[in-house]
Amino acid sequence: MTMDMLRLDSPIGELTCLVRNGTLVGVTFDKDRGGTRGYVQKRFPSEAVREVKESGGVRAAFEKYFAGETSALDSLTVDPGGTPFQAKVWMSLREIAAGKTWSYQELARHVGSPAAVRAVGAANGANPIPLVLPCHRVIGKTGKLVGYGGGMARKEWLLRHEGCLEGEQAGLAL
Repeated sequence: MTMDMLRLDSPIGELTCLVRNGTLVGVTFDKDRGGTRGYVQKRFPSEAVREVKESGGVRAAFEKYFAGETSALDSLTVDPGGTPFQAKVWMSLREIAAGKTWSYQELARHVGSPAAVRAVGAANGANPIPLVLPCHRVIGKTGKLVGYGGGMARKEWLLRHEGCLEGEQAGLAL
C-alpha cells in the first residue's frame, strides 16, 4: 500500500498531511521532529509514502479554511487511531465548532470522564490530526490560552482566524 503525503504552505507555516486510502491520518507542522510522522509510521509500518499535490480533497479543504471558510475541514474523513479513550477525545474535538472554545474540563465532561481532566489534556496533546481535529479550540477553564503542540503563536493565530479572539491578528514567531 501507498500513503500520500501533501506539503502545504499556510499562514501558520508548512503543513504536511498524510492520507491513506482517501482518509487523513496525520497532519504535522514544519519538519515535525518525529512526533506525528513517527506515530503514523508506527501505525502503518509497511506503507510506502509518495508525495502528491492532492489526495482526498485535503489540499482544497485547507485552502478554503485558510481563505476564511473555517468549517471547510469538517468534511474531511479522518482516522486518528489511538487508544479507545484517545479516539473518543479526538473525535469529540470535532464537536467544537469554529468560533467556539471549550475548556479541558468541559471536554472531559463531554467524553463522560469529568474527573479525567489531565488524561483529556494528555490525549489532546497527542492529537495526530491538529486543525482538522481542532485541539487548538481547547483552552484553560479561566479562558486562558494554554498548551498547544504547534506553539502558542499558532494557537492564537488559529483562534483569531476563527473569530474566537478579538484584535489584530497575532504575528507568528515561528
